[in-house]
Amino acid sequence: MKTLTVIIIKSQLAAKSWIKSSSRADVPGWVLVVLMTTALVTGIWSIAAPKLTTILRNSLDAMGGIR
Repeated sequence: MKTLTVIIIKSQLAAKSWIKSSSRADVPGWVLVVLMTTALVTGIWSIAAPKLTTILRNSLDAMGGIR
């Protein structure tokens, strides 16, 4: 158990030092990208959902007629 704790602590320290030295640690930027992507997907989905539902229902109805 003690060895596992030491490994966890060392990995956390290594991750913190890598994040501090890395230029990819722009957390606010990534949060903004995720929020904007979520907003775009939600907006597009709300516009396209009725049409997609109609297409899916028509396809399933057509498949039901094959049997």
